[in-house]
Amino acid sequence: LRWPRRHPAVSTMKITTWNVNSLTARLQHVLDWLAANPVDVLALQELKLTDDKFPHEALREAGYEAAVFGQKTYNGVALLTRAPVQQVVRNIPGFSDESARVIAASVPAPEGPLRVVNGYFVNGQAPGTEKFDYKMSWLRGLRDWLREELAAHPRLVLVGDFNIAPEDRDSFDPVGLAETIHHTTAERDHFKALLALGLTDAFRLFE
Repeated sequence: LRWPRRHPAVSTMKITTWNVNSLTARLQHVLDWLAANPVDVLALQELKLTDDKFPHEALREAGYEAAVFGQKTYNGVALLTRAPVQQVVRNIPGFSDESARVIAASVPAPEGPLRVVNGYFVNGQAPGTEKFDYKMSWLRGLRDWLREELAAHPRLVLVGDFNIAPEDRDSFDPVGLAETIHHTTAERDHFKALLALGLTDAFRLFE
């Protein structure tokens, strides 16, 4: 979870991110978890279902509305919120992509609307492959768009499944995996470029 350095965390809001890896298979897990942890926003990745299959009714009964961007078999993202959202954006504007990887919305918050961007970052494959090039292009597109989003919505958080190990301490084998997918200098440079927009890596705040 990331937010601009110039804006402190909103202590009265709880935002969680979860790669659910098939909402169909894990809906009951999600419902049970929300019952035990009534967060304000739950960002889901890898829904692996189309919009028409999304379990809106079950989640409404649990107290949540949903903004959804689904995709059959692969990908898919959603934002579950206690209050209706506004200004929903699906995928990266101006970036041609057949995959459902990004959903953004403005969420009501005590200190004013909070922009929440939920991303299922491209996994990619080994450097030099088409899928690695796609990841690099996607990350550039995300950064360029987030620059505009931050200008329009200074109170912004970026959450999701990043598919990048930003530093060696984020890897179980930094030596053996050096310059392999998730650990390449290019991917880490893209991560640093996101932070350079004015974001702070919140994971480091709670070590």
